[in-house]
Amino acid sequence: MRIVVCDDEPLARERLVRIVQESGHQVVAQAIVAVKTQQPDIILLDIRMPEMDGVRCAQALNELEHPPAIIFVTAYDHYAIAALKANAIGYLLKPANKDELLEALNKAKNLNAAQLNEIRKLEDPAARPIREHIAARTHRGVELIKLTDIYYFTADQKYVKVRHKGGIVLIDETLKELEQEFEDRLFRVHRNAIINLSFLDYLETLDAGQYQVRFKGIDETLAVSRRHLPALRDKIQSM
Repeated sequence: MRIVVCDDEPLARERLVRIVQESGHQVVAQAIVAVKTQQPDIILLDIRMPEMDGVRCAQALNELEHPPAIIFVTAYDHYAIAALKANAIGYLLKPANKDELLEALNKAKNLNAAQLNEIRKLEDPAARPIREHIAARTHRGVELIKLTDIYYFTADQKYVKVRHKGGIVLIDETLKELEQEFEDRLFRVHRNAIINLSFLDYLETLDAGQYQVRFKGIDETLAVSRRHLPALRDKIQSM
C-alpha cells in the first residue's frame, strides 16, 4: 500500500516511516500536500500540528473524491470521539506499538478492498452478498461484529447502539436501513429498537398493560410499544 506519514515531530515521523517500510509498504511522502498528488491508500496523521490540526485535516480529506483511509497517531487520548466523527479507522497513542500499527494497517487494507467490492456491487445489485457482519469504528480501529452475536440495536441520538456479546458499540447506520436489510433476522419492537430474533426468549407482561422482551443469555430487557405488539405476537406464534 501507498502511505503518507504526516507528523511534525521528526523522531515520531522517522519511527513510523521505519515500521511502515519494514512491513513492506511504500511511504510515498511525509507531507500532507502529497495526498492530492500521490493518492495514497492510507495517511498516518498526528493531531497536534501547526497550521492545521489533524482533525480538521481529516475532515478536509474526507471531502476528496478518493480519500485515503485515516489512522491517527497521537499523544492525546481525548480526541477519540472527534476522530470517530472524522471517519478515522484507527486511533493509536504514541509511541505507536509496532504490532498495533501493523494491525491498523491491515484493517485499512481490508477496508479499502471492501470499499472496492461495494463499488462493484453497486454496478450489479443482484450480485450483492448478504452481510454477516456489522462494521463499527472504535478506538481500536474498525471492528467487525458478527450479526449472530448481536442481541439488539437501539437508536442513540445521532447513532445506533449495538448490544452484542462483547459489549456495546456505536454505528452510523439507521434502524430503518438495518431492518430492511435483515428483515428475516431482525424485528422492530419499538420505534427506537429492533431485536435479533435468534436471541428472543419471551414476551413479558408488566403492570398497566405494558410489555417487554427478554433475551437469551443476558438480563437486559427492551420495552415493546403498543403499535408493534400485535406484529410481534404474530411473529412469535409463527416461529
